[in-house]
Amino acid sequence: MRPITRESVPADAQRARAAKRYGAVRAATEALAAPLSAEDQTVQSMPDVSPAKWHRAHTSWFFETFLLVPSLPGYQVFDPAYGYLFNSYYEAVGARHPRPERGLLSRPGVAEIARYRAHVDAGMTELFATLDEACWTAVAGLAELGLHHEQQHQELLLMDIKHVLSVNPLQPAYRRAAPPPRRAPPPLTWHAFAGGLRQIGHAGAGFAFDNETPRHKIWLEPFRLASRLVTSGDYAEFIAAGGYRRPEFWLSEGWALVQQQGWTAPLYWQQEKDGWSIFTLAGRRPIDPAEPVVHVSFYEADAFARWVGKRLPSEAEWEVAAVEAEVALAGNFADRGVLHPLPARGDGSLEQMVGDAWEWTASPYVAYPGFHPAAGAVGEYNGKFMSNQMVLRGGAAVTPPGHLRLSYRNFFPPASRWAFGGIRLAEDA
Repeated sequence: MRPITRESVPADAQRARAAKRYGAVRAATEALAAPLSAEDQTVQSMPDVSPAKWHRAHTSWFFETFLLVPSLPGYQVFDPAYGYLFNSYYEAVGARHPRPERGLLSRPGVAEIARYRAHVDAGMTELFATLDEACWTAVAGLAELGLHHEQQHQELLLMDIKHVLSVNPLQPAYRRAAPPPRRAPPPLTWHAFAGGLRQIGHAGAGFAFDNETPRHKIWLEPFRLASRLVTSGDYAEFIAAGGYRRPEFWLSEGWALVQQQGWTAPLYWQQEKDGWSIFTLAGRRPIDPAEPVVHVSFYEADAFARWVGKRLPSEAEWEVAAVEAEVALAGNFADRGVLHPLPARGDGSLEQMVGDAWEWTASPYVAYPGFHPAAGAVGEYNGKFMSNQMVLRGGAAVTPPGHLRLSYRNFFPPASRWAFGGIRLAEDA
């Protein structure tokens, strides 16, 4: 949760740059919320989803709690009750409102939340303007963490509102957009990578979350990675072949969920007279067979891989492949405005490694060798979740630009489907 190294930049320039970035990130959150009504922003459609206004308030609470209260003399909290309402999981900070009941908070309303955000923004502006060099050095890492934290909640806001709108019988669009022109999916090819001793984890200058460190050595056997993500057309073949009715492809817990929850297709897919449709943030439309399949759980991704005689990559294989292939941190991110995976181009490269869909890996979310959580409440940011989760890599079409690194480790429980989870295949070389 801190920069691994800090640049040799004067404190005044650092503060000015941080203030500018702070304004841009906070404005981006408000732009994402702008298409939503007050009613949209209050609904919680399942326990894993948080209302949009809660995301807006919680990210403000983070800056207020961890920066303004301890670092800005004379700062007055906007409302003492908000410490209870908008704490997420920081036990060291105090009690909090139950997560599954966030949708019951009809008040404070969106107008009050807007005032809260403005109050916090004014405090942060004063903080950036008044800190001396010694104080700035002490809080710079927390300020940067807060901005990346808000970007995480920008992605969550889009994921969550998609689920909220999908359960509305009207299935309204978050934002209307014409689907991209269709084209045939490129053939799937394989990129080979040598085995041996490699290093993974964040290194060098710039921000990284603590779970991306420390950089460490790992041994890999030779492997191959698929050139593109698995498409909706590929996955439709799995469904047609009885994939959801054949237990031999499923891990035990996954098969139990298929039976208990009646899974027959990815989340948001619906069988129509002329084929499958999918609910997107632009509304419901027919699936494009060439676009990557998305909104599958780890269990579904693993079952598909077994069905085709392949496997999911480990997170180490994914990172080594991305680094050795010199994958650029550019792709179909949220700034493209599509907010849905796009078909691969078929240019012969290792495509879609960043953007489009988070890629399930076969790796459980555990600590890297030598990892130690930071002291204090911010130490709860990542380390406390290193159990019963699986790692995803690469970002998605709802990930903010500038937020990702090739060492970035996302994580979700293996049954999660509302996240933008997709599939890339791997095989032993």
